[in-house]
Amino acid sequence: MIYDVAIIGGGIVGLATALELLRERPRLALVLLEKEKAVAQHQSGHNSGVIHAGIYYTPGSLKAQLCREGAAATKAFCKEQGLAFEACGKLLVATSAAELQRMEALLNRAKQNGIEVERLDSGALARIEPNIRGLGALYVPSTGITGYHTIAAAMAKIIAAGGAELRLGAEVVAIHETPAFVEVSTYAQSVRARFLIVCGGLQSDRLARLAGLAINFRIVPFRGEFYALPKSRAGLIEHLIYPIPDPALPFVGIHLSKTIDGGIIAGPNAVLGLAREGYPKLSVNPRDIADYLAFPGFWRFARQHLRAGIAELRNSLSRRSYLAQCQKYCPGLTLADFEPGMTGIRAQAVLSSGAMADDFLFAQTRRMLHVCNAPSPAATSAIPIGRLIAGKALARSAD
Repeated sequence: MIYDVAIIGGGIVGLATALELLRERPRLALVLLEKEKAVAQHQSGHNSGVIHAGIYYTPGSLKAQLCREGAAATKAFCKEQGLAFEACGKLLVATSAAELQRMEALLNRAKQNGIEVERLDSGALARIEPNIRGLGALYVPSTGITGYHTIAAAMAKIIAAGGAELRLGAEVVAIHETPAFVEVSTYAQSVRARFLIVCGGLQSDRLARLAGLAINFRIVPFRGEFYALPKSRAGLIEHLIYPIPDPALPFVGIHLSKTIDGGIIAGPNAVLGLAREGYPKLSVNPRDIADYLAFPGFWRFARQHLRAGIAELRNSLSRRSYLAQCQKYCPGLTLADFEPGMTGIRAQAVLSSGAMADDFLFAQTRRMLHVCNAPSPAATSAIPIGRLIAGKALARSAD
């Protein structure tokens, strides 16, 4: 049998793509291969659950466009499927004069991106969030929270009910493209499809090279470590609380987030990982380390961000240092409030120039489309990303 489309990757982007393909072509012969025993086991299931509004992203970029569309689509999917979500809103809090200046630039960017946002002074901030202190803040009402692992599971059920094959525990070991089809081999069997979509996340560079693509990036894993606040702190905040990001740094900073199950988490930091899929604190994978150490772009990136990297490592090693980042805007927090939380690993594509791939990155041949970089807010944006990929695949699979 030759399938119309095969998908590698059972994260939320791969699942959303399958969902969109079946909505467009209900009788499509579709197979999805996932190496884990369940869907959403990596980035899709190890995140803070935020439905991002899209305030940070470069106006006109694909990231900005897909995030706006994705926020609305995610909420609509949750309503349709009866899944929990809450549009609790977000506050970006300025705690210094420099951050107030950056806040104004962020306000202008939000307006360019068509994001509803309100500027608050320190008094207004204190009234709506009594436990938060700052010189001012931006209020983004459309930001929300959900559980992306729950969304992914719902998508998987819809896909299976629609007649697609979902093969779990199917790790891909070979990809071979011919003029007529692509053959994908796992340890157990091979499948053939007229078109292949690869949503490999943390393994996207390896899958691209396995398929014979010449790529100019490597995936560098960054650990995002969270602390969980005790139940006694459940009423600490009503909104998500973020610092004003420093545009010179690659990540947005440690923040306080409500979770859809009623908890509050602090994080994440962004420390260089020693394993792509190793979530315990001391996880080390020599192959993963060797992959980025052997890539010249990593060393260019490391030189550019050495100071930030040291600060992130300090926050990882010292709970007191981590706490200090939160106390800038929430001074009432104490070390006793920080309980062990989850860890996520971000798949960051670093280019040979040393720059981070800031937007979505795709590589395409006649019969393959590889999603090489799907950075945050990929979970928020998954449905429109899936729609975009599905359109490309349907056009090619008919050849």
